[in-house]
Order: sequence, then structure tokens, then C-alpha cells
Amino acid sequence: MSAARVFVARLAGTTVFDPVGDRVGKVRDVLVVYRKNDPPRVVGLIVEIPGKRRVFLSIGRVTSIGSGQIITNGIINVRRFEQRGGEVRVIAELLGRRVVFADGSGEATIEDVAIEETETGDWAVSQLFVRKPKTGASPFGKGATTFVTWNEVREKQNRGEAQSAEQLIATYSELKPADLANTLLDLPQQRMLEVAEELPDDRLADVLEEMPESEQVQILAQLDDDRAADVLDQMQPDDAADLIAQLSDERGEHLLELMEPEEADDVRMLLSYNPDTAGGLMTTEPIIVSADATVAEGLALIRRHELAPALGAAVCVTLPPYEPPTGRFLGVVHFQRMLRYPPHVRLGTLLDPGLEPVTADTSAAEVSRILASYNLVSLPVVDDKHRLVGVVTIDDILDYLLPDDWRSQDEDEPVKRTVPSDTTGSIRIVNGRRGGSGAR
Repeated sequence: MSAARVFVARLAGTTVFDPVGDRVGKVRDVLVVYRKNDPPRVVGLIVEIPGKRRVFLSIGRVTSIGSGQIITNGIINVRRFEQRGGEVRVIAELLGRRVVFADGSGEATIEDVAIEETETGDWAVSQLFVRKPKTGASPFGKGATTFVTWNEVREKQNRGEAQSAEQLIATYSELKPADLANTLLDLPQQRMLEVAEELPDDRLADVLEEMPESEQVQILAQLDDDRAADVLDQMQPDDAADLIAQLSDERGEHLLELMEPEEADDVRMLLSYNPDTAGGLMTTEPIIVSADATVAEGLALIRRHELAPALGAAVCVTLPPYEPPTGRFLGVVHFQRMLRYPPHVRLGTLLDPGLEPVTADTSAAEVSRILASYNLVSLPVVDDKHRLVGVVTIDDILDYLLPDDWRSQDEDEPVKRTVPSDTTGSIRIVNGRRGGSGAR
């Protein structure tokens, strides 16, 4: 194995390959155990394999770390990772911890951890990259940074004091909301809550939308009412309604009163529908334009970065007003149809004549049938006056149809790849919780 010093924060997202060059997964964290007199010893990596499952990869199964990739000897245990007592995740739990210098010169915060192979072939923490507190009065800039060995500092974390999550959040800044949600769900409960509290409102809103309802409620319970209302404002109205429906009537109503009036009105409307109907599943924020809007204007609206792909698949054309409930619904124009016409063509002339809206009380089963039958990704929803009140998107239906625990993979589900076990460099499935050399 290469003996280069490796900084753990830079390992996040690094691809893991087997000996023949097939991609196994991506590194999500490094696992260490503390020792009485020596620096913490690395026991393995937490690797995300296909299916969003996180598994343990013993450091003894790693043959090379470097050049932006990690090579294994091909033996993988596909049991879902479970953290044992005494084990510490470097990225999730060490980064952001406060330490004090053994010589009494002050304190600092851990921003990165270097690991290095020892003479005995083990891997251990060799250095810490720490940042000292800011000394000047200026609100800009940060404190000085330095490298220290493990024995030159000791941890300082007062009982009950929340551990800073700033560095962890920075490390995972490139993760998509669904991946960040899975990462948080894998953390110890207290650490998950600490990280959630430090996420910006919009980022936390995106993450909550990807979490099971029980964890959503748990995190929201840790936020004060004003912050909780701000986060709910940032969520899609249908997701916010689903979350508020899980709260007590008293707190739910209080949070609705603290939310922005327009956002609260949308959520109240969604809460008035049966959850098993189109009204209960829809989102109230489709793209709505007038019949006089042009193809150029329609394409500009669906090009917005923050727009979900399913909502950008079509624009809805109505009479004024253009906020749900709108004026009379006229029809939809699919984005592919817009691409076939010059920019000046008016959208009112491009309506899909074969697409009929559903009413708010249409059953979820019927909505599913229509989406599947006509290969649609969204379906407009109207009220009894034929006013547009929202759209049901394919992701709304999938959330409804999948079991409540669909985000949790079956621990015994095998990896969907077939490699002969007697081929050099092949992957071998290990039935135990953690297989391979160095099993603890």
C-alpha cells in the first residue's frame, strides 16, 4: 500500500475500485478507534455502494490510497454499516471538535485530520490541521491555522455543549439533498441534530424533504418555532403540509401562523384535502403563464436552476389570475413541443389537446394510472370551477406508492453484480457483518 499522508476531508467522495478497475462505491467517512497513549488507529472506511447503502471496508482490505482513488483487494461485506461503541467517524464526529494545546498556548478547532501508514502496516492519525480563534476585532477573516500532532493537543468539549458542524457541512457541500439526507441519517442521533441545526434554512428544507417523516419531526422538534417556520417556508408546500400533518394540532397551527402568509395559505389548502387524493398529493407551485406568453418566455421559466425537473416538463396556461387557484385552466404545453417552435410563437396555440386535468378529489390510484398510461411526469389538478390548483408530479406518486421505509435498504439484499469468485481480483461477498482481515 502507498504510504502517503492522506487528509480525510479530501477523501470524501473518492471513488473505490476493485483490482480489475470496476467501480465499487464512494468513500463517505473514515473510522478510527482511540488508544490510551498512541494516536487513534484507523480501522476502516465507510463506503457508499450502489443502492445508497453504506458498508464497512476494513483498512486491511485497502491496497492503495492516492491519486484520487482507492483500490481494494476485491472482498466486500455488503451488510449495512453499524457503528460500534468506541468507534469514531472522522468527518462526522472529529471535524469541528475543539482542542487545547498541551503547552497551554490556547485552543483551536479541528478542520482536517491526516492519516498515515505506520511501519507495522497499520494506519493511524498522524496530524491534525487546526484553526486558532480569531484575534483581531475585524468581522472578516479567520484565525491562524497550523499542523499539530495528536499528542500536542487534547480534546476540549464541555458536557452538553454542541459540537461545531461547520467543517462537516463544508465537507459535504457538494452532496445532493438526498445524499446529504442519507449521510445525516447515518450519524449518531445527537450529531445529526447538531448538523441539522447549523444547516442554512434552504439546505435544511431540501434535506428534510428527502427524510422519513419520523426524522423530519424529530429535527423540527429541536428547532425553535421561528426557525422551524422559516424552514417550512423554504420547503415545497406539499412536503411542508405532509410534515405539519405529523405534528400536534397546536404546534402545527402555531407554525402556520409564523410562516409567510402566502406559503401558509398554500399549506392550509393542501391540508384540507384527503392525503389519498390528487389534492393531497399535488404541489401548488407549477409554472403558470397566460395564453399570450411566448415560447421564449416559457423556456426561460423552465430554465431556472431551482426548478424541479418534473415541474419543468410542462407549463400550465390559464386565464388570470396566475396564482392557484387561477382563472380558468386552458391546458398545458410540454417543453419538448416548445423546442420545436420559433421563440415568438404564443403558447396558447401549442396546448396539448389530449391531456385532460384531474379534479382535486381524484384518487391517487387513478392519478397513477393516468401518468403511467400516457407516459406523463406531471398532471394538472383543477377544482370544481375548472381553476388550476396545482399539479401532481411523478415523484409525488412514487413517494405515495413506495413503502414508508423505502429509504432503508434491506440489509440482506445482495449487490446486483455477478463476478466469478475464483477470478483474480474479483469481488467476494462476505456473509458476516464485517469480513476480511482485521475483523474486530
